[in-house]
Amino acid sequence: MDAMSETTSLSSGDVRMEGDNSALMDEFGAHPSTYRPFLEELCEKTKFSKSEIRFLYRGFKQECPGGIVQEDTFKEIYAKFFPYGNSSMYAHLVFKAFDITSVGAITFKDMILTLSTLLRGSSREKLRWIFSRLYDLNGNGFITKRELFDIVSAVHDLVGVSKQQAQAEDRKTRDHVDKIFSKFDVNRDGIVTIEEFLESCLKDELIMKSLQVFSTTL
Repeated sequence: MDAMSETTSLSSGDVRMEGDNSALMDEFGAHPSTYRPFLEELCEKTKFSKSEIRFLYRGFKQECPGGIVQEDTFKEIYAKFFPYGNSSMYAHLVFKAFDITSVGAITFKDMILTLSTLLRGSSREKLRWIFSRLYDLNGNGFITKRELFDIVSAVHDLVGVSKQQAQAEDRKTRDHVDKIFSKFDVNRDGIVTIEEFLESCLKDELIMKSLQVFSTTL
């Protein structure tokens, strides 16, 4: 489960035309009739409070004044965190995972729905997100060895290797993928279903500990 990683109480407050609310209302032309249902919708669909949503949106707008994150910008952010490796492929995969509506941009709603699962979801909810959004690259409901190889390779590329090391690293990656896939493919039919994935992960103490990385308090 090398690909499992990444991502980050407040005082409560009523909805007012000031502070964090004004930033959020920019999205809707400062109309309370539009803003209030949007805030209520996010509260209903996520595990965040109104004050947490306002806090998250303030940070989102500071980093993304335009209200969306496009893939090029997303890759630039990743490149700063991993300057010695090639983060492009992994950034692409994570971007696709966050881009819920597949429009080529991450909106605040995309981000907060995803963070709700990763930060506040149960172990099963987190694992289902990892399976469907990150590992099942073509969205057909199961994971192949090729898909797992692409994910693990993207993670390894973050670190970076020299040309001399590339061939040896590729063999090492394939051996690692074979080992992981064999563990997940319970019935040995060459694919990993969500049921097999959950069964294997929930029994693995190391994997369950890795999920705790996501359980950050805002």
